[in-house]
Amino acid sequence: MLNRIGIMSELRERDPNELVQPIILRIDKEDPSTEDEGLSAVARAAVIAYLKDPHNPDWQLWADQAFAKSVRRANPKMFAKVLELFPEAMVSEVGKAQAVGLPPLPANDLPKLIAKLQVSGTQLPKSDEILGSALTIVLNDSLEMSTGKAAAQSAHALFAWLTQADPVRIEGWLAAKAPVGIRHLGTGEFMQLSEHAAGPVIQDAGRTEIEPGSITAFVFDTQAG
Repeated sequence: MLNRIGIMSELRERDPNELVQPIILRIDKEDPSTEDEGLSAVARAAVIAYLKDPHNPDWQLWADQAFAKSVRRANPKMFAKVLELFPEAMVSEVGKAQAVGLPPLPANDLPKLIAKLQVSGTQLPKSDEILGSALTIVLNDSLEMSTGKAAAQSAHALFAWLTQADPVRIEGWLAAKAPVGIRHLGTGEFMQLSEHAAGPVIQDAGRTEIEPGSITAFVFDTQAG
């Protein structure tokens, strides 16, 4: 398992030579998933990629830097091309949402196909239906993050949880096909519940959308021991 160095280093300046984990979210404009399905799919994709190849030394180097992630969107045609380029990658599916996490890659030397996929402006429709699970990512709704930004924060939170969770709990979660719920709470409720977080509470570097140091997300687990 990765060590914990760097999990809460979101406030550090980005090293131009650092590794970043690309996560590709499939966006179908004709039949889109809900936002929460997309957030759950992205977070699951991030940890699935790691768990598939945990002994890759790049994961440890990536963790020692800043756990940097880049959530990029792709239409169905481009998403299929990503899967062709990375045939070993496993797709995370939640409802209509599909996402794939890749191993860490140099931020300044991404494959052309990945580099040209858009990062900013990703938005999916919200839903009144709650995507529930014992293991839930809680997001600070008062920050009004875009889908893409919230997806990156969700992935940070789930990865942080993974590094500190009881191995028996992780095994049970994986055996249940790794379900991840999503909740959006206003500042008061968010801060109150964060006192019972099952892992680190994520702070953002403030490079896009929100102020530096903003508290964005954490995992809440009703089955935590």
